[in-house]
Amino acid sequence: MEARTMKTVLVTGGAGFIGGEFVRQLYADGQFRIVNLDKLTYAGNLASLAEVTDNSRHLFYEGDIGDARLVRSIFALHRPDWVVNFAAESHVDRSIDSPGEFIETNVLGTFRLLEEARHYWCSSAKDKQEAFRFLHVSTDEVYGSLGPTGKFTEETQYAPNSPYSASKASSDHLVRAYHHTYGMPVLTTNCSNNYGPYQYPEKLIPLMILNCMAGKPLPVYGDGQQIRDWLYVADHCNAIRMVLERGRVGEVYNIGGDCERANIDIVKAICKTIDAMYPQSQPRESLIKYVQDRPGHDRRYAIDFSKINRELGWRPSCTFEQHIETTVAWYMNNGAWLKTLHKEQEATQRRGLKAA
Repeated sequence: MEARTMKTVLVTGGAGFIGGEFVRQLYADGQFRIVNLDKLTYAGNLASLAEVTDNSRHLFYEGDIGDARLVRSIFALHRPDWVVNFAAESHVDRSIDSPGEFIETNVLGTFRLLEEARHYWCSSAKDKQEAFRFLHVSTDEVYGSLGPTGKFTEETQYAPNSPYSASKASSDHLVRAYHHTYGMPVLTTNCSNNYGPYQYPEKLIPLMILNCMAGKPLPVYGDGQQIRDWLYVADHCNAIRMVLERGRVGEVYNIGGDCERANIDIVKAICKTIDAMYPQSQPRESLIKYVQDRPGHDRRYAIDFSKINRELGWRPSCTFEQHIETTVAWYMNNGAWLKTLHKEQEATQRRGLKAA
């Protein structure tokens, strides 16, 4: 396909875990020119984009979404049709230790990105304005903690309980306000817990896989009965593409994996998967160690994704059991990628226990 017929997509945070998967999917599609803006903090890694880096359809800028001058120049030079905002500080434990970084990136950064997008959109020709989309990627954590029953819907009242989720809730409200005040064609997606290849190993699933491989303790917070809805990263990015292409402007779409599991059950599933792949005399479950819980740890999340299923026909592709086997195998076979991580030695360091 000729480059002039391709859509240009500005992807912020496109060297991170979810953003990188999205970039790889767009690139494989062959119909998109990708402008990738990423600050390359500890969780951003260009090695995750090795298959696309030396191609004219992928242009990379190292920088911050809060750098208005840089963002303005990118809009002026590349004239994107769509903007997809993955850029965020995202680890709850880190937000407990350093909340200011989360406010700076997730709130102020999103505000500055929205401002530049608004000015670009307003100055565009009418047909460009009508086709433009700004999609903001958010989290189910903005809704707070569920009781033993029920699920989050798009109408659930926000009740964030950590500095991370509060910062994401703030950015969601900004995006909504830019639609209702200025008419900007925005979309918001709120997803459940992602897992899959290329995830930085401070998060539960890659941490447990790597500790299992190394024979290290498997730290489980509190009693391990905190429940999350687990979503495979490729399924998440497929859903985002559907929302971009066919979602109703101004709407919110919840994206969930239809996979509620207690944390301890996730850890045990990883242990069993690795035991099956690489048998040893001592079951990996013997490595499980219960540790002090995270302050204010939400008890249960679950997403009702019936809206995106009903309107766009999306649903998760495979079972957790299939995807966790694929994920374990990927980490087992990609030691070279692990060696490229920023601050690799601190990835498994415990955070989020600072006193008030």
